[in-house]
Amino acid sequence: MYQFVIILKALNEIALLSLLAQGILYLFAGSRRDTNPVYFIFKTITSPVMKFARLVTPRIVLDQHIGFVALFLLLVAEILLIWAKIHLVIQAGGTLVK
Repeated sequence: MYQFVIILKALNEIALLSLLAQGILYLFAGSRRDTNPVYFIFKTITSPVMKFARLVTPRIVLDQHIGFVALFLLLVAEILLIWAKIHLVIQAGGTLVK
């Protein structure tokens, strides 16, 4: 179970950092961002999170704000995974630290 939480946490961190980098590149690249290959890579990595965020939000939320919803969901998931990791280590008696 500990390994599963570690893997989920790593995947969540990759998505979180990719979303943050995509946001920074969105600000710097401006209207030319769609031709930027690095932006395309970040957009590909974060597309499942963005689709999930669109799925769980009501239609009244504008598409422009889905990135903020996705960021919030990833941050909540990160907090929950940190809590799960701590809980599993404490439950094992602290022997999982190598």
